[in-house]
Amino acid sequence: MPLPGSFDRYDAQLTTPGLVILEMVAADRADAARQLASRLRSEGRIEDLDGFLADVAAREHQLATGLPGGIGLPHARSEHVTQPSIAVGVTKYGHTLDFGALDGPAHVVLLVATPARSFSEHLDVLATIARSLSKEGFRESLRRANDPDIISELVNSALLYSDP
Repeated sequence: MPLPGSFDRYDAQLTTPGLVILEMVAADRADAARQLASRLRSEGRIEDLDGFLADVAAREHQLATGLPGGIGLPHARSEHVTQPSIAVGVTKYGHTLDFGALDGPAHVVLLVATPARSFSEHLDVLATIARSLSKEGFRESLRRANDPDIISELVNSALLYSDP
């Protein structure tokens, strides 16, 4: 029996090893979003890279997407997204990215992409992943994992089994 708020209704996982960038080095949050969105594009999860990035940038201008504990959570609902997805970047040691969090820069970036028509789905994904990211153990696991398979499993499991 699926848990309330679980994401097993998706035909495909929200993230895959191919959507993970280890030792990411980016000039700024826009560069990080471009690198992660390029992964989404290469896996056929977005149709128009520049169009999607414009939607992400518009959302970033509304409010900072940095979370406590070294997390960047850029996100957008976009007509260019073909399926709900999360691309994950773990920065190279010594590199961080400013996503506007009060406690400092990000070491882990999760780019959330959902189709424009999926307002409630978008909020569900954001709320569930934010709940998991509020736990120090989960953030540490993402930071320390050195394998895209493990990172994608951590993120997908967090979305499937998060406490409502």
